[in-house]
Amino acid sequence: MQAQARSPVLIDAVLPLNWVQTRAQRLVADAVLVVGFAWLIALCSQIAIRIPTTTVPITGQTFGVLLTGGALGSKRGGLSALVYMLLGMFAVPVFAPRGSVMAEKNFHFIFPWKGIEGYVWDLSSGGYIVGFILAAFLVGWLAEHGWAKGSKVVAAMLLGNIVVYLVGLPWLAAFIASGAKIPGLELTYYDAITGNNVFDKMMKGGLYPFIGGDAIKLVGAMMVLPGAWWLVRKLKGEKPPERRSTA
Repeated sequence: MQAQARSPVLIDAVLPLNWVQTRAQRLVADAVLVVGFAWLIALCSQIAIRIPTTTVPITGQTFGVLLTGGALGSKRGGLSALVYMLLGMFAVPVFAPRGSVMAEKNFHFIFPWKGIEGYVWDLSSGGYIVGFILAAFLVGWLAEHGWAKGSKVVAAMLLGNIVVYLVGLPWLAAFIASGAKIPGLELTYYDAITGNNVFDKMMKGGLYPFIGGDAIKLVGAMMVLPGAWWLVRKLKGEKPPERRSTA
């Protein structure tokens, strides 16, 4: 059986790399894209909304991650999310503001920069950050197989978002069950999040409050990616693919 050809992703259409003559030049170009989109995720992380019932604020990170995967493809998208994680783990404050910072305000928009750094295993939101890598890779892989355009983009973004929760929720549950205190506060994760037991607190602290925000971010990513494709084709004078008649 013949393997399905890889579809070009958005960045390949916006910045066709046929001017790159050597492997070294291609690696440099890819590195610039990977680091640039890692900082896009960092910027999105600084758009945060406090939720009183949980230690994890709503942020724009998921939007940035899904867009990164869809625009760069699997390898570059996953690497961008990995670089973002490594930046935050090695003393560059790119992660979302912690609960003690957001306790002082309901909304934060990029500046003044309130990002934090730290090892992901020390953060209750660390599982979401690890999940970003898998989500960016998955959405990128789907984009390489034609899921960044048309109706399939909805499924691609939704699957990417689900992957983030598959890692983030059990990770948060471990912090809730551990009895550890929230940095900067005199409360444990168990006491700070409402609920009857660890599972209930995990769902109320890590899923339920974010459904509405995630829906907005998903819609945004689903609009930006196909919209960018439409704009690129418009600027290049390309006609949209014709739909086949079923008659």
